[in-house]
Amino acid sequence: MAFTASFFFPLLLLLSAISGIASETAIRLPSENLVAGGNRKVRADDGIFCDSWRLAVETNNVGKWKQIPARCAAFVQAYMTGERYLSDMEVIGKLSSEFARSVRLVGDERDAWVFDIDETLLSNLPYYEDTGFGTEIFNETSFDQWVKLAKAPALLPSFSLYNELQELGFTIFLLTGRSEQQRSATEANLLSAGYRNWNRLILRGPSDQGKTAAQYKSEKRSELVDEGYRIHGNSGDQWSDLWGFAVASRSFKLPNPMYYIA
Repeated sequence: MAFTASFFFPLLLLLSAISGIASETAIRLPSENLVAGGNRKVRADDGIFCDSWRLAVETNNVGKWKQIPARCAAFVQAYMTGERYLSDMEVIGKLSSEFARSVRLVGDERDAWVFDIDETLLSNLPYYEDTGFGTEIFNETSFDQWVKLAKAPALLPSFSLYNELQELGFTIFLLTGRSEQQRSATEANLLSAGYRNWNRLILRGPSDQGKTAAQYKSEKRSELVDEGYRIHGNSGDQWSDLWGFAVASRSFKLPNPMYYIA
């Protein structure tokens, strides 16, 4: 009997400990209903979700995407037409200005700054107001018709930076994904928006068709470098405006949650 008791008593203690651990675990872990309810509460808050989605877009964590989530239509509209977008643009403009003023220019007119055009110098917000702020798949035909109107207004923070850079002595290049066939309309729009004295407006020619934006813009920047220009700054609303080779000393990404160009 002594042997049996000495054998089973530790076993009972072990079973008791296991039971206690199981009970303690069941008490500490929240129920599935509580977890699911918490997740549903977060997912139902479109403002939180869409703000996080916009952050993921701006940091390029989303990667390639064709249209904004349907639940974020009101959010993107409020962002683009409200104070937040303008404030973000102003902050980036000030940071760009601070960097530009820190550059020691040689004075040979080879110190360059490259600007994209759409959603960088010019705002196509009137067009996107009519097409759901990015909820619709991009329609090249209708956008080309909008470009022909040459009515896109200047983005004021970029306009201020543009003028300051010229006063500082930078040579300005405009590098856009627009087609060479749109040169006249693009020039007319830039002039009507107040932009003046750019060195060169670079558009896609026949040999550039079919290239990704990153490849095309890298090649054009490389040509400028080969000509002896020093690209200190580059401003664009797409990562493809800034990535690749022959990149600027500093690149400044402007916000755009409406569309993505690879």
